[in-house]
Amino acid sequence: MKALTIDAQTNSIKEVDIQMQANSVYTFFSSILIDEVSTLKDHIIYTDANALSEKKKAYFIGEQLLLGDALILAREDFNDSDVVIKKEELSSLIKDDVNEFYKKALNLLAKTDINLYRTFEVDKKGEAISLNLEWTLYTFNIADDATKEYFLNELGKSVEVKESVEAFIVKISQLAVNSIG
Repeated sequence: MKALTIDAQTNSIKEVDIQMQANSVYTFFSSILIDEVSTLKDHIIYTDANALSEKKKAYFIGEQLLLGDALILAREDFNDSDVVIKKEELSSLIKDDVNEFYKKALNLLAKTDINLYRTFEVDKKGEAISLNLEWTLYTFNIADDATKEYFLNELGKSVEVKESVEAFIVKISQLAVNSIG
């Protein structure tokens, strides 16, 4: 099966042939903890779920934050298949200009066991909506400087006193949802 890989250190993209078996993705990352991100239309992006705690390099595909190396396959009806997106098109979507807010937040979060993509629920006018840490970081990144600084300071306090960082993220995400209206 044809796949694309992204080397996070160099942002280089390679086309590879892999034999898809039950453990292929786990073997690729040498990990049993894998994240699946479906940012690319009709594709699935696999990343190592340990990339945050291992302080792997951050980058974006479009607006989607990714950490560490990635394996990309096409996805149709929950089945992986040969990648469809071209290397050149994927390359044009990769941005490695991660700003200071993201760098500081990710550095703090690396000290925890939190996951970028694990969902949690908050309330929006009586309706439960699912969010994740990646959404929270994106939302606070587009906030004003004072709000960014507040987020980083409170996150730092939570990490320092070893409180539940996940509880802090849920609480701060709820505040963000409330402020959006």
